[in-house]
Amino acid sequence: MGNIAFGVILAVLASLIILINCVVVLALVRLIWKNHCPSLCFVLNLAISDSLVGFTITGLVNEELSGPEHQTPQRYCVLQMASITCPSAASIFTVILVTFDRYLAITHPFRYFRIMASPVVGICIGGPWLLACLIGFVPVMVHSFQEKNYQGLCTFFAVFQPTYILVVFCVSFFPVFFIFLCFHCRLLKVASLHIQHIRELEPAGLPAACPASQPANDTKALRTVSILVGCFAFCWSPFFVVSIVQIACQRCYLHRLLEHYLWVLGVCNSLANPLIYGYWQKEVRLEICQMCLCLKNKIFPLFHFDSHPDAAVTQAGGPLYIISLAQLKD
Repeated sequence: MGNIAFGVILAVLASLIILINCVVVLALVRLIWKNHCPSLCFVLNLAISDSLVGFTITGLVNEELSGPEHQTPQRYCVLQMASITCPSAASIFTVILVTFDRYLAITHPFRYFRIMASPVVGICIGGPWLLACLIGFVPVMVHSFQEKNYQGLCTFFAVFQPTYILVVFCVSFFPVFFIFLCFHCRLLKVASLHIQHIRELEPAGLPAACPASQPANDTKALRTVSILVGCFAFCWSPFFVVSIVQIACQRCYLHRLLEHYLWVLGVCNSLANPLIYGYWQKEVRLEICQMCLCLKNKIFPLFHFDSHPDAAVTQAGGPLYIISLAQLKD
């Protein structure tokens, strides 16, 4: 392909995806080791699949920076595109898995831990990965899905047949997005019913704990659903919709738009997932803050500044500042 600017963009994007997801993976591993929470395993699987997306697209960076005269063998290009498709599909499937886990935890809170035993968690994690590997690597096994007139330009649409692309989109994105939207609409309905039930209990003697905070709860639930659904749809919908248009209209040359803009927008979902799901869970935020504080204390053990010297406890080695749990949470 030989587009140096696009190669630099991919390199920066891949580095950010790998770095941020690795931080979230480390925080989730520490939390799972402490709490043994099943729901964190699904978020961990999402972070791992997203980090693999960043790792696999680094191969395209070399392709872009190699110059326009570089020709990629078809077999290598098929393996490379399959390696990118597999973790991308796993990331999309895991988003549904996280949504289903939250739906189950909210609708069946007393049976949740009995249902989500270790074998069930393993099956729920392994199933999407098997399906993602099947979708990603089926062109390697079925040669009819490979483009016969390959010209050495290693892109998704140059190496795969439109039939395979249509199958991937119909199996992965559109059903997944429909299920994703249904689950979150159901979660929003359940949250609204819970808040309505609390309002009905107020005249019966429930302390007027927070009448002012109930609209805020409605707004927060709606905002959370809007961010999750909106980010997923904003990142992947343009690529899949325009891809269907390209398959239906062979005369329309939309490959550059798809491969240099819309596909990159879809990959950005792997960068947004750890930010959304990591920040949305309070324990993950606190664990990352603790990791950053520990790292800071190890790297800069002698440099501690505080605007209130009265709060310091003087020792022989210098001032020592105590940070309470409440301050850490703030």
